[in-house]
Amino acid sequence: MGRIAQLAGVVALTALSASISQVSHAADDLYDVLALALKNDPTLRQAEANYRANRENMIQSRANLLPSLNATGNTTRSTNGPSNEVRGVNLFTGQPQIQPAHSFRPGINNHGWGLNLGQSLVDLAQWYGFQSARAADKAAAVNLAAQEQDLIMRVSMAYFDVLRATDLLDTNIQEEEAALRSLEQTQQREEVGLVAITDVYDAQAAYDLARNTTIIQQDLLRSSYEALEAITGQPHPEIKTLDSEFPIVNADGALIEWENQAKDSSLAIAAAQFTLDSQEKNLKARRSDHLPTIALAGNFTHSVSDPLFQPGIGFAVGGGAFDRTSLALNLTIPLYNGGAVSSRRRAAEYNVIAAKESLEFTERQLTQNIRNAYRRVNTDVKVIDQRNQSILSAQTALEATELGAEVGTRNIVEVLRARENLYRALRDYADARYTYILDSLFLKQTAGILTPQDVIELNEWLAEG
Repeated sequence: MGRIAQLAGVVALTALSASISQVSHAADDLYDVLALALKNDPTLRQAEANYRANRENMIQSRANLLPSLNATGNTTRSTNGPSNEVRGVNLFTGQPQIQPAHSFRPGINNHGWGLNLGQSLVDLAQWYGFQSARAADKAAAVNLAAQEQDLIMRVSMAYFDVLRATDLLDTNIQEEEAALRSLEQTQQREEVGLVAITDVYDAQAAYDLARNTTIIQQDLLRSSYEALEAITGQPHPEIKTLDSEFPIVNADGALIEWENQAKDSSLAIAAAQFTLDSQEKNLKARRSDHLPTIALAGNFTHSVSDPLFQPGIGFAVGGGAFDRTSLALNLTIPLYNGGAVSSRRRAAEYNVIAAKESLEFTERQLTQNIRNAYRRVNTDVKVIDQRNQSILSAQTALEATELGAEVGTRNIVEVLRARENLYRALRDYADARYTYILDSLFLKQTAGILTPQDVIELNEWLAEG
């Protein structure tokens, strides 16, 4: 299937960690963090282990079509004799003869070994079962590739959440410092009778609120660092920051192009199609359970036995080595198994229906998700532009309000409100930039084209803070 070729760039993600030389950095960048996550992320390692475990199902299914060869071996020792001593006459010599009672010491040793060869010749149920397992393995491989793309997203979200929290904390600290200066100035002016004590109360309330927000944001920043550490297993006390000149542009191409790309490259669609193929092959296997099977069976045995002593005649008979071979064709025709065969067939039919509906749902959901992701990126561009403009407007409004407060046409409440509007605009602008980056990556993930190259290109815009 053509989508398998699309996985090459995604599965190549595992090669990224090998390309990282372990050198010390003053600050980690997104590329470094992703390389560590490839080695240490428990979620990805669990997914890889589950994939390898499930892949053994295909190998086990294939084994039913291959020859089987078994070796057997045996050894026995047997004794016999009367429970009590028997006295008699030798039939040939006429001499008296005594047959002792049974003892475990004298006995007969027999041993042998053999080889058994089996080969299924005609068994459609096993053949389609193998085809089903192979399709299921392909679906599992696609799901593993999706987990690798998901790792890129999880690392990127954790990384830029740290930067987001850092920027918000910096802005909050600036707001707190500005509120403190305003409080000190208001107190000085109140002491000389220029403003009322209520203005001091308002300035104090504004400072207390800014200080409280700073404390909360400091905790959020620590939580963001810990979330990043939970993925890589290592602390990242410093990470590189996003360049202020990072370009904010609309999504490349038209929406219809992204929809077509998603239909061709979506890992979710590929996995659903392979799952449907697996269930259809499984249905063929269950329908074939009613058909006859033919198998080849070969056998070779080599046995060695001791001669058997005959007390009545005075000498041993029999014993020696013997070889036996056999070659057979076995025909098996299923007739009745309590209804289990028909039940398994019906269950397989329902599983095919479920897989078809799952594919249909995945296709519809993909269309919805790719459209929403595309619009969200383009909306982010407009939002960032507008929020940048709102910073300029808020700055101008604050300057005018402060000037008005100096000449007595504005009061402290209006100054505090104008300052709050400015810092809210700064926080919103920083938040929107990181949202745009993550939405751009999510758009590529939804389309199934998110690769390590996207991390490399994004990493070029990260620098020491």
